[in-house]
Amino acid sequence: MSHSTSRLQQCLLFCITGVAAVLFYLWRSLQVYSMGFPLDDAWIHQTYARNLAISGQWFFQAGAPSTGSTAPLWTCLLVPGYLIKVSPEIWSAVLGTLLLISTAWMAFRWLELRMEPAPALVIISGLVVLLDWHLLWAAVSGMETLAACFLVIAFFYLLEGSPQKPFLLGTVIGLGVWIRPDLITLLLPLAAATLLKWKDGIRSLIAYLFSVAAGLCVFVVPYLWVNKVLSDAWWPSTFYAKQAEYAVLRTLPLGRRILRQFSQPLIGAGGILLPGILINVGYTLRRKKWYYLAPHLWVLAYLTLFAAQLPVTYQHGRYAMPVVAVVLSLGMSGFLSAIRWNANQFFLRIASRVWAVSGILVLLVFVLKGSQVFAQDVAIIESEMVVTANWITKNTAKDDLIAAHDIGAIGYFSERKLLDLAGLISPEVIPILRSEPDLAVYMDENEVDYLVTFPEWYPDLTASAELVFHTDTDYSVDAGGENMAVYRWDSAAFAP
Repeated sequence: MSHSTSRLQQCLLFCITGVAAVLFYLWRSLQVYSMGFPLDDAWIHQTYARNLAISGQWFFQAGAPSTGSTAPLWTCLLVPGYLIKVSPEIWSAVLGTLLLISTAWMAFRWLELRMEPAPALVIISGLVVLLDWHLLWAAVSGMETLAACFLVIAFFYLLEGSPQKPFLLGTVIGLGVWIRPDLITLLLPLAAATLLKWKDGIRSLIAYLFSVAAGLCVFVVPYLWVNKVLSDAWWPSTFYAKQAEYAVLRTLPLGRRILRQFSQPLIGAGGILLPGILINVGYTLRRKKWYYLAPHLWVLAYLTLFAAQLPVTYQHGRYAMPVVAVVLSLGMSGFLSAIRWNANQFFLRIASRVWAVSGILVLLVFVLKGSQVFAQDVAIIESEMVVTANWITKNTAKDDLIAAHDIGAIGYFSERKLLDLAGLISPEVIPILRSEPDLAVYMDENEVDYLVTFPEWYPDLTASAELVFHTDTDYSVDAGGENMAVYRWDSAAFAP
């Protein structure tokens, strides 16, 4: 069998497996409630994308340019779906499937490059990435998460396979900023690997770093400029709003926050492969290939950064998901180098087989569990946010102003004027996010007509307003939440 034929067969295996897994998740969603997205933020991207496709302009609400999309490149990738008139759920699932397969394939190629000589079973590493429940959930989430995963894996593949292409490495990081601003952290492993490997003198090093910076600026400078023009800030409004909203979590002990962040990628196959990561570190240290520790360094730095600045783990730790493919790949590297199926030592032979079988079982169990979680998440968003948005469309006037904390589905389906209580498209709200009296004054000043929220999020505001609608499904309640409600806002009635 020729090498090209073997590659084609491997590629077909990845494609068939990836498509089948994504279709299974979508089918599970349809069985529970309907097709949709598992979080409201996905509808924010869709609103920007639809407006861009129709008008050629960047806004969430007409006449009010904003930077409420943290991932403008992802939003742009959604635009073709509107141009060819494919439903947003289907088009985003197509993109997610392509990115899932590409991420898994790149992880496989990265380990082929990293393990010399690569064992025949190295292809399994890519399949483990392909079937990880975090990444399957991300593939059908309508969010930019998998695009970030792909760029991270592509970066590490290039860092070890094409280290003499500094301009390209810089452009990959710069492109990543358009997907997730936090991918600027990839400069850390680039710097570490470069300094640990460099042997050509200071002048060559300066030239190398200058080339990296040039590639980085190709994308980062326009990104900063666009944000400055649209919102008079260098970073998207979401960058500031999310940190302000969850500032109270930074009062928790740092150790607890770090533990919570680091545990997210280990839920599922990552936990079984944790010994493989430690084996990989030991193997790297024994070979004195210090620059091979660059991915480990990035994972530690990335998760610690979120633990320090944005210590949230909701939505199954989606902010930590860009590290998942790296964690799984490093774990598989250690697993493949340590496994001994037919070892003479009884203990080593049995331990190897138990480790492998338990890993397969955990991977598959979490594929099933993840599909259930995804279906439930979609049911909550569809039965709460989307149902509420449709009620607003039918029961409010077109010129009514709606104050809401979750603006995605409401903005997309109702197309009403919105005042964003989370600050994503209303950055002036950010300083008063947690002050209900100040929010009441702000809503009065803007002559808000309706308040839309989960009641417990704003107990004082909702207690003073007239309830006119609430959803009545059990999905949110069964998950420990409550039903979304719509209130008619009366400034004279507020009593903190």
